Amino acid sequence: MKLIKVAAGALNQTPIDWEANTQNIISAIEAAQDQDVSILCLPELCVTGYGCEDAFYAPDVRQQALDCLDDIKPHTSGMIVTVGLPIEFRNKIYNAACVIANKNIIGFVCKQHLPNYGVFYEDRWFHRWPANVRDEIIIDEMKYPIGDLTFDFEGITVGLEICEDAWIANRPGRRLFDRGVDVILNPSASPFSFTKYMTRERLVIDASRTFSCAYVYTNLLGNESGRLIFDGDAMIASNGEFLESSKRFSYADFTLTTAVVDIETNRLSHSQIKSPVVNGSWKVAVPFKFPDNLQPTFHTPKLEAFEKGGYLKEEEFARAVSLGLFDYLRKSYSQGFTISLSGGADSSACTALCGLMVRLAEESIGLEAFKLKLSHIKKIQEAETVEDISREIIHTIYQGTENSSKDTYDSAEQLAKSMGATFYNININGLVENYTGLIESQINRELSWKTDDIALQNIQARVRAPSVWFLTNLTNHLLISTSNRSEVAVGYATMDGDTAGSISPIAGIEKHWLRFWLIWLEKTGCEVSGKHIKISGLKKVNSLAPTAELRPKDQKQTDEDDLMPYEILNAIEKLAVRDKKSPVDCYKYLEVKYAEEVTKEQLLTYIDRFFKLWSRNQWKRERYAISFHLDEYNLDPRSWCRFPILSGSYKRELAELADYVNGKAKRKKGVIGF
Repeated sequence: MKLIKVAAGALNQTPIDWEANTQNIISAIEAAQDQDVSILCLPELCVTGYGCEDAFYAPDVRQQALDCLDDIKPHTSGMIVTVGLPIEFRNKIYNAACVIANKNIIGFVCKQHLPNYGVFYEDRWFHRWPANVRDEIIIDEMKYPIGDLTFDFEGITVGLEICEDAWIANRPGRRLFDRGVDVILNPSASPFSFTKYMTRERLVIDASRTFSCAYVYTNLLGNESGRLIFDGDAMIASNGEFLESSKRFSYADFTLTTAVVDIETNRLSHSQIKSPVVNGSWKVAVPFKFPDNLQPTFHTPKLEAFEKGGYLKEEEFARAVSLGLFDYLRKSYSQGFTISLSGGADSSACTALCGLMVRLAEESIGLEAFKLKLSHIKKIQEAETVEDISREIIHTIYQGTENSSKDTYDSAEQLAKSMGATFYNININGLVENYTGLIESQINRELSWKTDDIALQNIQARVRAPSVWFLTNLTNHLLISTSNRSEVAVGYATMDGDTAGSISPIAGIEKHWLRFWLIWLEKTGCEVSGKHIKISGLKKVNSLAPTAELRPKDQKQTDEDDLMPYEILNAIEKLAVRDKKSPVDCYKYLEVKYAEEVTKEQLLTYIDRFFKLWSRNQWKRERYAISFHLDEYNLDPRSWCRFPILSGSYKRELAELADYVNGKAKRKKGVIGF
């Protein structure tokens, strides 16, 4: 048997943080050496960080990355290690993986396929390396092979697919198979989205079977640069058998996933598949001694979600956003979070996520390591419990008016206490009256709910912003913006009111599902150290209908009366925004889906309202606070959904919808079945 031990290292990196990034890489290498690993795969662009944006253009960034390589090389004794970095070659920048063996750079493999959709923008900075092309690059007067390479380490052949390379139909893995590769390494930077780990798992298993090889996949970890969260999903498969995977959502600097693979068994499988003979001139031969005393290990196949560290969507959401908040807090050197806690679903969800952040961090790395990672927050260094920490870094404030109810106050207070957060309570009614009086004195008339509804609602929301910003600034906290995705879609939010904040953790989550999640968190809870943390303080908020509480109490204001049922709003959004359906096509689909729940007239009204509000409120989406990418798409114009700020507001399309519903539709030229 020819056995080798391979490893996938997931790293929590930060763009252009050279010392920390290099130390994480070295620490992962040393941990792998302690476990007798021969081949270690580290993530894509892990030297610089994946999210450097236009800093990739800076020559000094690329030079700093090469300097870091010099620091990393001496630590690779007796190992083969791949590290990702940008490389300039003939005035073009490439996304490359540097292969280091036994303290020497062996070559640079360049990414062939660049994602340029959704949250990805790699074509802006990098060039695509053509298949089957190799060249030489000179660095510090030394020549190294660069391009589409494979490596022969004393008879063990290693090749690479870099992230997107593995997600396209004509993937490099097919050519690597024809070259007789034994091990394929995949250094990736694949952002989290719900259940995406299952797709990655299938990709790795199928590749190892199809290409008769050991396949080592690794990923980044944590909130690297603001919007994207990486779950640290790393895994190893061999000849169709899933061997090992990482524990996702770790708060550690790195995780290491290892397995012993049987090269001869894979080669036997390969020999039974007919493939062309390929010229091996691009193969780089490297002297290397693999250990010959390894013992085979027997792995239990990990195909079930919970067996491999997978979670329900509810728990994925809790863990992903909590980790994202922790890294944002840590990497921004802020002192904590402040939330304007209204007692409603949105602000309650944000408060619960901050509380979960502390508890999940303790589960992952322990309280002392948690405090060490937040060593810049001096007030928590003597803390002995998660409640001590929560009290210092999670501050909430209830800001009531005459339109606020005792129910929402009780809801806010109960939740804050259950999470161990500091709770403040002020009444802003006098401020609202002062502003109202100032404007009335200038326009020479009294304001009324009959004529000035929106303005009177918005002043209450906006008056809350200076108070909570004031409180936030006193402690150098981050202000949490509490707007959800459903509000983002239709602009149902007060700019500089509930949208005020440094970070918006739930802007990627629709309100209908968020309410379901809060009930889950109250009754089932997030699993921590074998126990389920149920947040009993959510009981009150879960009993209330969502309301802005900005109109007088006798009007019994609710969000769904102002807009439409959230479930229908979300369905329209997916069809209109994700699937790019016209108003008429949206109606045709939803007419069937909600035939027993809404009338045709109501559905017409809802779709008409959505398209008008969507098109007229792009300017609001341009101004929302930083949010996390959590789904297969999002509404953030800076990362996924670009839409014109000024547009025709779908006037013709909505007129066509009205004609269709009223039986007056005319067939469009070239359109069948209209």
